[in-house]
Amino acid sequence: MHTSSLRQNFLAELDHELANTRRVLERVPHDQAEYRPHPKSMTLWQLATHVVNLLAFKTLFLQADGRDFLDPNAPKPGPTPTSHAELLTRFDEYSATLRQALEASDDEQLTYNFRLHRGEQTIFEQPKATAVRLMGLNHSIHHRGQLTVYLRLLDVPVPGLYGPSADEK
Repeated sequence: MHTSSLRQNFLAELDHELANTRRVLERVPHDQAEYRPHPKSMTLWQLATHVVNLLAFKTLFLQADGRDFLDPNAPKPGPTPTSHAELLTRFDEYSATLRQALEASDDEQLTYNFRLHRGEQTIFEQPKATAVRLMGLNHSIHHRGQLTVYLRLLDVPVPGLYGPSADEK
């Protein structure tokens, strides 16, 4: 009987989701960067950049024990990408770093807690595996889904993610 580790399962899921996310990002039209479907919505470019920057947060969950939003020395993503090529380059770099961090971890390390906080106020404290899943993968998939709606509203063909999309039938 073959058993798969938590880390191996995460790696398989991560590879699948990163490939899907890259396919969505490849279709984000930079010439529509300021588009927003509603005044309360992020712009297309803010949302695409957020999806990419979340990869760095997932890496942080694996490599650190916590993050204080009030810490001025805490790691922050670089400046907003100014071109489609820059966005995809950052995605590829952050994806590779995240994958390396996950490969370097083990199942025991994934049980250690990660605390996200703002000074003394705890936003969440969860085992690293839970943080990666909830605030990492699920959070990214949520925003990727928003991106696909933006693409649809801009009449950009939407890639199939878990089977063919209406544009691929």
